[in-house]
Amino acid sequence: MRFGRYLVLISALCMLTVLDSCRKDLCYNHFRTASVALDWEAEWERDYGMDLLSSWDEQIHGFSYNSLRPGMPEGVTMLTYRGSGDPLTTFLDAVGGDVNIGEAGQHSSLFYNNDTEYIVLSDIASLPQVRATTTTRTRSTLGTLRSMHPDERTINPPDVLYAAFIESMPEIGIHETAPVPVRMQPLVYTYVIRYEFEHGADHVALARGAIAGMAESVYLRTGATSEEAATILYDCETTAYGAVAIVRSFGVPGFTCSYYGRLTGSGGGVKTGVQQGMKTGVQEYMTRGSREGRKYTLNLEVKLKNGKTKEFLFDVTDQLARQPRGGVITVGGIRVEDDENLNDSGFDVNVDDWGDHEDIELPFGV
Repeated sequence: MRFGRYLVLISALCMLTVLDSCRKDLCYNHFRTASVALDWEAEWERDYGMDLLSSWDEQIHGFSYNSLRPGMPEGVTMLTYRGSGDPLTTFLDAVGGDVNIGEAGQHSSLFYNNDTEYIVLSDIASLPQVRATTTTRTRSTLGTLRSMHPDERTINPPDVLYAAFIESMPEIGIHETAPVPVRMQPLVYTYVIRYEFEHGADHVALARGAIAGMAESVYLRTGATSEEAATILYDCETTAYGAVAIVRSFGVPGFTCSYYGRLTGSGGGVKTGVQQGMKTGVQEYMTRGSREGRKYTLNLEVKLKNGKTKEFLFDVTDQLARQPRGGVITVGGIRVEDDENLNDSGFDVNVDDWGDHEDIELPFGV
């Protein structure tokens, strides 16, 4: 009888061992947790030799260099690629969070902020081809500029876009958690565009502009821009010297961003040798662009106080070639003669016949 009791006790212990083994090895509730910590690199332009940070004059521009830095987005989408099939989608807070990456094996992950209005993502299922573009915007008064860049789509400036790519996530054991630091870097940069008048700035009631030849899209895996060019339309603010616009862009077409995926110090600084290599890369891009006949054209359209409109065009190829990822573009010598604004008798200038047509597509992941 006592022997039987011992037999039952031993059997129970064996069952507990089997059940415990099931929990660890045979059950379907396994977790491999990546503890994602997001760090944000808030740069509005990349230094390829212009040294804008050190030379910035707040009195000239009317605002500080740091005021142009993008803020932290509201949320992030994480796409986890596990071989074939659609990627696993996870939504994170701006600081990160814990993510169950599921089965063991090779995982690649792509991250981007999902609080955009105009950004449109395409080819999500094909990791090498995932790219961002922006929505279409049209303007009926771009006749001259359109004839110079006939094949370009006219678009809205893109929203602030950050991204990061991890080629191989760390191997994480069953029911284990591993830290995954992620550096979110910008893929959209800012151009300060200054239109400096030589005479007649006081005759201008409204101003708007366009810049042709810019990249239509950017690849989220590599940070490189597509070869296709587009014309960005935007509004301007009138100033005592003329007009200014703060315009976001993917940058110039067909350009590989040397900063993307590279860890940088505070203020975006990099080692001297690397910086020199980046400058060399821009010089090579300028040479190739010149050989291919790549052109960048800046437009300014003003509505005078008497209701008439006037257009100006500028070749800014040299300035854009030296500033492929954000910067300052300045054009001058602009004149509106006094006799062009005759019969200004308090004309009520408004935007009723001044607006653009926008084709708003539904962004992915919002």
